[in-house]
Amino acid sequence: MRIAVVGATGMVGEIMLKVLAERNFPVTELIPVASEKSIGKEIEFNGKKYKVVGLQTAVDSKADIALFSAGGETSLEWAPKFAAAGTTVIDNSSAWRMDPTKKLVVPEINAGELTAADKIIANPNCSTIQMVLALAPLHKKYTIKRVIVSTYQSITGTGVKAVQQFENECAGIEGDMVYKYKINRNCIPQCDSFEANGYTKEEMKLVNETKKILSDNSIKVTATAVRVPVVGGHSEAVNVEFAHDFDVSEVRNILHHTDGITVQDNLDTYTYPMPRYAEGKNDVFVGRIRRDESQQNTLNMWIVADNLRKGAATNTIQIAEYLIEAKLV
Repeated sequence: MRIAVVGATGMVGEIMLKVLAERNFPVTELIPVASEKSIGKEIEFNGKKYKVVGLQTAVDSKADIALFSAGGETSLEWAPKFAAAGTTVIDNSSAWRMDPTKKLVVPEINAGELTAADKIIANPNCSTIQMVLALAPLHKKYTIKRVIVSTYQSITGTGVKAVQQFENECAGIEGDMVYKYKINRNCIPQCDSFEANGYTKEEMKLVNETKKILSDNSIKVTATAVRVPVVGGHSEAVNVEFAHDFDVSEVRNILHHTDGITVQDNLDTYTYPMPRYAEGKNDVFVGRIRRDESQQNTLNMWIVADNLRKGAATNTIQIAEYLIEAKLV
C-alpha cells in the first residue's frame, strides 16, 4: 500500500504520520509531499527516513491513496490530477465537501456509501465531525428537528502560526498576528471569514455539512463559532430538539455504545469532557447530558475532541482503513 501524505510537514500532516504509525496502517511505501520550499527535506516514519517530494513527482508515483492536508486551492488543482493517475484522494480541506458528486464521510456514520468509483473523498470540518458523531445515533432513534451549537475552538484549528501568536503573547513577545486581536485571555467570536449572511464560513460548514452527512436537509442548524485560547481541542455546547421524546439515561446508553464516543458524564465526581484531556486522543468525548427544561423533546450536550485527531488526521486515516478493508483500493 503506497501512501502519499500531501502537506506532510504541516500541523495536520505531522499528526497524520503519527496516527498512521500508531494504528499500524499497512504502509509499504510512504511518499511525503509538501510545497517547493520543503522539497528535499527528510522526515522520519517508522524508523525510516523519507525525502519530501513535490506534487507532480507524487502524482507520477501513482500512490494507492493520497491523504491531503494542504489547503483548498492545492486540493482543487491537484486532487483531480492524483485521481486521474488512479490514486484515491482523501481530502481534508473544504474544497470538495459540498460538491454533490463527492462523498463527505465520517466512517462510523456513512462509510458504507463509498464505492471504488469514489476517487476524491471529502473529510468533513473538524467541528462538524465531533458533533455529527454524537448526533447520528440520536437522529436515528428520535429524529432531529433543530440543532443550536456554540463552539469553543482551539487555536490549533488555525494552524502553527496561531499557536506561535499565542505563545508569543504568553511570553510577552511582540510578533506576527494571525488573528485581528490578541487571543491570550480572550475569546474571538470569529472563526474564518464572514459571509454575506453575517455568519462565518466555519458556522456555515456546521450547518451544511451536518445535513449532508446525516442525509437529511430538513434538519435546522444554527451555529456560533468562537476561537478560544486553548490548544488541546474543540469544545461545543449543543442543544438538540427532537421530533420524539427521549429518556436521558437511554441517550447516555446509546452514546456509550456508539463507536468512537466516550461518555464522560458523572456530576458526583465532576467528570465531564475537557480539551485538556482530549488532546492526543482519537475519540469524541460527550458529557453534561441533560434535558432542556425550557422546551419539549430537547437535549443539551457538551462535546469535546482533539481537532487535529478525530477532527482531521484520524478521521482521514479511518476512511483509508475502510477503503482497504472493503477492497475499494
